[in-house]
Amino acid sequence: MPRSICLAFTGASGMPYGIRLLECLLVAGCHVQLLYSQVAQIVARQEMNLELPGRASEAEKFFRIRFAGLPGTLSVYGREEWFAPVASGSNPPEAMIVCPCTMGTLASIAQGLASNLIERAADVVLKEGRKLILVPRETPFSAIHLENMLRLSRAGAVILPPNPGFYHHPQDVQDLVDFVVARLLDQIGVEHALMRRWGDSGSNGQGEFS
Repeated sequence: MPRSICLAFTGASGMPYGIRLLECLLVAGCHVQLLYSQVAQIVARQEMNLELPGRASEAEKFFRIRFAGLPGTLSVYGREEWFAPVASGSNPPEAMIVCPCTMGTLASIAQGLASNLIERAADVVLKEGRKLILVPRETPFSAIHLENMLRLSRAGAVILPPNPGFYHHPQDVQDLVDFVVARLLDQIGVEHALMRRWGDSGSNGQGEFS
């Protein structure tokens, strides 16, 4: 049975991380339950020239065409589709990743609010003891932002800022995106080959990074 992962896009900067993560989850054969906010559509257009359809059914068709041939499966749910599986603790996903995550969404989750399906799904994942990973937007963060992150961390969530490393000698922006996505996949135990791991033999035949 394929692993069930809930992925949410919100209106923060960082949409390339989210789209690449979706692709990698499908490559790995996962069943992805995709949620996205209205502002995420604007960000997708601004950052990637990606026209994300407004209707969930149209978005599902769009991504199935975009990622045709990949072994994973995809279901897309609307912002107020309260009968979606992720809305109930009786059918939670194995893990949920909000990538990118606005400070507004993060604050709502930290306060236990559930005014839309993204917030509700995150609340379900936390209360059911499943893994919740939040990928916050770019810095700086205010004291309020940091306090909300600390509260969520204490509740069991993982806060994973998209800060790439450079020890793997990235050659382009895609390498930096893949570094962050690799960390996300590691967190939920999904195999990948996005980058060399520390101590692995590289293309120069050495067992270390030079």
